[in-house]
Amino acid sequence: MKLSTTEFIEKYAVKRAGTNSLKWDALDQRYGDPDLIAMWVADMEFKVPEAVTTALTERVNHGVYGYSYTPDSYYEAYFAWQEKRHHIKLEKDWLRFDTGVVNSIYGLVNTFTKPQDAVLILTPVYYPFHNAVLDNHRQLVTSELVNSDGHYAIDFKDIEAKIVANKVKLLIQCSPHNPVGRVWTEAELKQLLAICQRHHVLVISDEIHQDIIIGKKPFVSALNVAHGRYRNNLIVVTAPSKTFNLAAMLNSHVIIPSGELRQRYDTFHKQINQTEVSVLGQVAAEAAYRAGGEWLDQLLNVVRSNYEYLRTELAVKVPAIKVANLEGTYLSWLDLRAVVPADLTKEFIQDECHLAVDFGQWFSKNDAGFVRLNLATEPKYVHAAVANIINSLAKINETRAISAAE
Repeated sequence: MKLSTTEFIEKYAVKRAGTNSLKWDALDQRYGDPDLIAMWVADMEFKVPEAVTTALTERVNHGVYGYSYTPDSYYEAYFAWQEKRHHIKLEKDWLRFDTGVVNSIYGLVNTFTKPQDAVLILTPVYYPFHNAVLDNHRQLVTSELVNSDGHYAIDFKDIEAKIVANKVKLLIQCSPHNPVGRVWTEAELKQLLAICQRHHVLVISDEIHQDIIIGKKPFVSALNVAHGRYRNNLIVVTAPSKTFNLAAMLNSHVIIPSGELRQRYDTFHKQINQTEVSVLGQVAAEAAYRAGGEWLDQLLNVVRSNYEYLRTELAVKVPAIKVANLEGTYLSWLDLRAVVPADLTKEFIQDECHLAVDFGQWFSKNDAGFVRLNLATEPKYVHAAVANIINSLAKINETRAISAAE
């Protein structure tokens, strides 16, 4: 049944505090204040589609959780979703399973590079990308995206120069991009993939946010660029976790079209990763892919509404705050540098605005003064966050005016 945005919120919004929620119940541990409004880690305050709850309940009622394998019905549901939503045609042989995209990236760095090899990422970017390189003793090489008043672009000349200068072996890219919200076009992806192919640089494409399209620009998978021309130099990682709020179900996908790359992946993982699939994770994902489309469309309306409120209110009340264009993901990227000194951002956001956010310097050393806000939440939290920012700035400006008058 199609619901209005208000009806969706009333039906699916849920209080998560007191449920061992990392987002809400670890605020004291992570931020030193349990009373902040949690707008950081990328999950939602919304229940999963009803079909997922029904499927999980039936499986739980069976009462046995022994060794299992992935049924053909899972592949059918997932492949149908990918083809219908994104025109991606997958093959069963290409697919491997993991417990999450971050874990996959760590594993792929180890599989396809050696210690001290150079790995390139496009910053600012999701901080586990940095960690996956540094924790595994690889050389981290960064290429900063070009920010033009909140719209980000790839610096292709810089990328190619750094690939050559550092003998880069692997590039990890994010599409849609976390945190700047870009949905890369086919032309942009083609230029990036062509550079990597020309210099024998393997590409990992993190497409976990592929279903979270907020603007009018369609998502294009790296798998489909130039009719699949770059598939033999490409591995795609994705999961149902962002789309359907299933992160703790520990079920994700590693898509490897190249037979040679699959063989290397399988050989390496036989040594370190002798795990079984997550039964409940796959039950949940299959149900979501089969019957979660309407739920997702309604969720996206909530995110769009939250983004429009955030963008419009700040544009009117504090136009100096730059809100990046949100084409994809449910994560909004704000530039506060014109209103708060970059080195005081944490004090302002936490102590004055009472918000728990992801800070810009976590994504790039060059992005102090930026913050990332999670908009996959109830509007009341977004409204409160905006009000707190506006009111706190007003108090600061009033104090400054009084000091100047004295």
